[in-house]
Amino acid sequence: MSEIPGDLKFLKSHEWARVEGDGKVTIGISDHAQGLLGDLVYVELPNVGDQVTVGTACAVVESVKAASDVYAPLSGKVVDVNAALADKPETINEDAYGDGWLFVMEIDDADQLNDLIEPDDYAELLEDEDH
Repeated sequence: MSEIPGDLKFLKSHEWARVEGDGKVTIGISDHAQGLLGDLVYVELPNVGDQVTVGTACAVVESVKAASDVYAPLSGKVVDVNAALADKPETINEDAYGDGWLFVMEIDDADQLNDLIEPDDYAELLEDEDH
């Protein structure tokens, strides 16, 4: 299992959020999630300017095994997307917490961050899943 960066917060559905400052948050899927999906072959990202609502599907990652919705961990407006993933979705497999980010959003309510799972708790959640 890869190291879980301490600056991330998680959803139970394996999305991560990294607070960048200025009300911006980068979103991706966890290394655990990409491992379960296997080799990714396609990524459908939201559009810049889209409003997304916490808990709703806003992107899709597709592997040779399955397609999986990506849920918004927070509400806000999409301000940037990782367009490089269109040509190289496997970047998520290679670097889920780095170059494999999906999109950046400007969040509506910073208090929503308090509802996300801390890294240590996420690690425990994964351990529980494995048993």
